[in-house]
Amino acid sequence: MKPFVLLATRPEDVPADEEYALFLRYSGLDERDLIRVRLEAEPMPRFDLDELSGIFVGGGPFNASDPWKSAVQRRVEAEFAALLDEVVKRDFPFLGACYGIGTLGAHQGAVIDSTYREPVSVIEVDRTPEGRADPLLAGLPDRFTAFVGHKEAVSQLPASATLLARGEGCPVQMFRVGVNVYATQFHPELDVEGITTRIHAYADHG
Repeated sequence: MKPFVLLATRPEDVPADEEYALFLRYSGLDERDLIRVRLEAEPMPRFDLDELSGIFVGGGPFNASDPWKSAVQRRVEAEFAALLDEVVKRDFPFLGACYGIGTLGAHQGAVIDSTYREPVSVIEVDRTPEGRADPLLAGLPDRFTAFVGHKEAVSQLPASATLLARGEGCPVQMFRVGVNVYATQFHPELDVEGITTRIHAYADHG
């Protein structure tokens, strides 16, 4: 099997390592099959998509709507924009969680702001009719619980996106572009232990 890639941006080692472990656990992959790249520490490699099975994006400290951005954040955003040009054009398998919805949303022209920010919490997520027909959500109930915690969110989807799941406090919880390019506002990789680690790691981050 060709490997998957996890593109990560967390500078703190403990939550970064746990994020990788959670993606391994819930994807069923092992370390040989899930290559982690910590973009806050190194530039994004030039990927040959023909040599990969798919791309995951985890959460992180960057926000598309940040009024001030560091040189590292600007580099990471430029690298994602170039990667997503190819991913969307080829309809290459992609799943962005939390920060991933900001990268894909910004690439597609979504409106992203603080209107629908959510504190760290467990919420109810509802599948839309399109979500009920989507193969990635097959087997899930029409309403399910998920972990969230974010300072920004998509407040207006572009025409290229299909809304798959919504929440009461944040209307865009999951969308798809094309057939294989997905993004979630909630964290599909998180469990109670994982979110507890992040609460302690980011307690002073507002």
